[in-house]
Amino acid sequence: MKVSKISKGLLLGLTLLLATSVFAANKGQLQLNDPLTINGKQLAAGEYRLQWEGAGSSVELSILRGKTVVASVPARLVDLDRPAQADLTIVRMNADGSKALSEIRFGGKKYSLAIGNESAKVDSTDGNK
Repeated sequence: MKVSKISKGLLLGLTLLLATSVFAANKGQLQLNDPLTINGKQLAAGEYRLQWEGAGSSVELSILRGKTVVASVPARLVDLDRPAQADLTIVRMNADGSKALSEIRFGGKKYSLAIGNESAKVDSTDGNK
């Protein structure tokens, strides 16, 4: 009877651990040193939290400042060959001179988030290399 209770406790603990790790994988941080445009919205320099949801590689990325969602944008999870060495924000210049967020890489992770229009280009450019 004791063994049964211990095994049930271990199973419950393992289940909670796995659920927590899966949930944590859908979060990240974003540090902007300069103002950027994301999905047509101007974000000021500063720290933001990221959360994403979706099935497969297509996700909906929410960018939060505090508890407030300041922007939402379609994104694509992209597998990397090796983990990123550090957090990295890839920016592109718009025709009007403003900067737009293109991709976010997370230090130690083997995936990145391609943002907005860039998320649609990932598949088409990979096939042309």
